[in-house]
Amino acid sequence: MSLSLLEWSSLSADERRAALRRPAQADTDGLHRRVREIIDEVRARGDQALLDFTERFDGVKLKSLEVDAAEFAAAEQALSADQRAALERAIGNVRRFHEAQLSNPLQIETSPGVICERHFRAIDAVGLYVPAGVAPLPSTAVMLAVPANIAGCPTRIICTPPRKDGTADPAVLLVAKLCGITRVFKIGGAQAVAAMAYGTESVPKVDKVFGPGNSWVTAAKIIAANDPEGAALDLPAGPSEVLVIADQDANASFVAADLLAQAEHSADAQSILVTTSRVLAEATIEQLEAQMRRLGRESTLRESINHARLFIVDSLQAAFDLSNAYAPEHLIVQVAKARDWLPSIRNAGSVFLGAWTPETMGDYCSGTNHVLPTYGFARAYSGLSLVDFQKRMTVQELSADGLRDLGPTAVTIAGLEGLDAHANAVQVRLRQLANPS
Repeated sequence: MSLSLLEWSSLSADERRAALRRPAQADTDGLHRRVREIIDEVRARGDQALLDFTERFDGVKLKSLEVDAAEFAAAEQALSADQRAALERAIGNVRRFHEAQLSNPLQIETSPGVICERHFRAIDAVGLYVPAGVAPLPSTAVMLAVPANIAGCPTRIICTPPRKDGTADPAVLLVAKLCGITRVFKIGGAQAVAAMAYGTESVPKVDKVFGPGNSWVTAAKIIAANDPEGAALDLPAGPSEVLVIADQDANASFVAADLLAQAEHSADAQSILVTTSRVLAEATIEQLEAQMRRLGRESTLRESINHARLFIVDSLQAAFDLSNAYAPEHLIVQVAKARDWLPSIRNAGSVFLGAWTPETMGDYCSGTNHVLPTYGFARAYSGLSLVDFQKRMTVQELSADGLRDLGPTAVTIAGLEGLDAHANAVQVRLRQLANPS
């Protein structure tokens, strides 16, 4: 492992941009072309295309795409009492945090006789993608199924890749059952997104697709979202990432563990350390090497850590400025009085304050959602929340007196825009009010 320490203050503007650049995705145009071919196949051949792709990409020959009652029952028996209890506790915390996001309808009288409102409506049909490439992710099923349930989306389905024996991951199935989802399909990759976005003989078409995935899944979501006949996507995303800000008193073993926890997701995940202490940075490098040797995904970790970045900064304020420029998916703050620095954080998907708050807790069970914007999208996007499963609908109602009072304002503005039909829609009513006979 060869990691160099970069002195942030000594880098030029161009060198800083280069140092913060994410691992580049090769051949994006080629990827999108191949994903479009998969989508076209699914739209043309439906279930048969899905079965063929499953055999081709997952090495599994399925007789049926949908999980049946017997497989749901077997999944419950496959998990231990401790495993079920852990999932139930995670679901409880995530439910509590997301239920707190429920909002009452808004109503306000903006002018005399003019009532404006905002109401919430659940999205009619949502498709939840739960990856299982490197490993099955029942935690993602929790993060998607819980808010979909709270929002009251009438149609909720899950797609998740099959295991080599042709079954879905038992933990994912248990989460689905605990969250009231009865329809799960054993489909992965871009073809799963295509099935949900456009529908097949077995898979119902949805209005919005949720969930993380690899570059193929992400490309499929983007393509489908740009098609009026497809389905909206939850948020833009790329490879996973973490940025740790640490001072001289931070625990180097904690810092290294947090960097590695994110690095094990994939070879193109990115881990960044920003610290005011060269001693801490050097100790972290030693800990990275020591901890990698005893972890199961060592080959993935070593490939990912190769494009990690370790920055030395002159002050904590410079560290937070650097972090805001990068806009990380996960930001871990291991400094003294970490909460005092919260106002300095503008761009981050999710923030973890203090030495006792590893990012793992947010991934699994603290209660916040782990589906977050990556690749710098945290500058403008938020992590998944209850409102992503809802639509916000505005309503207005004017009384006759309200139109008399405010109508002339609308007529004047319509005149400024040269839209006389707009003005006319108000004027015919004002004339009626003036001459009711």
